[in-house]
Amino acid sequence: MLDAALRAAGSLSRAGVWVSGALFLIAAAMIAADVTARKFFALSIGGSDELSGYCLAMGASWSFAFALLHRANIRVDALYKYLPRPAKAALDLLALLALAVFMAVVAFYAFEVLANSVRLGSRANTPLQTPLWIPQGIWLAGLVFFLLTIFLVTLKALVLFLRGNLPAIDRLAGLPSASEEVEQELASVKARKAK
Repeated sequence: MLDAALRAAGSLSRAGVWVSGALFLIAAAMIAADVTARKFFALSIGGSDELSGYCLAMGASWSFAFALLHRANIRVDALYKYLPRPAKAALDLLALLALAVFMAVVAFYAFEVLANSVRLGSRANTPLQTPLWIPQGIWLAGLVFFLLTIFLVTLKALVLFLRGNLPAIDRLAGLPSASEEVEQELASVKARKAK
């Protein structure tokens, strides 16, 4: 059941990262169009800065889970790579727990921001007058999904730790080695060439 939940989280995170990428491209296009219009026509596309900010916040929150599941999150590994495998597994679990606590706090306060916006009927102080609950709700949903994904990965890592399957913890939550990163890039290049 845990593996099925992780697969579902992986599928949803892949969709989220594609939509996030599209949002980032839209934001970049809006900013480029606004800068071009200002430079050559002395006009401004109203709201491009506001909308690009929403795109960035929503896109980032929905990309976090994908980064976690693909071990693309940044971690300091100055000493980590020299430790024995049991110590690495324990640190991987500790890192996941610390990330879960941090994201729980972030999600709690994000929920409070959203609740206040809904309660007060808050709108952006811009010409667009965007109801703030819309971007904040999408942003919070991404953070909650990330928190749920952290929970699933942590639970799976804990099960593997209790079973003594330390190599599997490394593949699930450890830092990818240089050779693994090279293999992933080569596989990605081959997949692109095959298309």
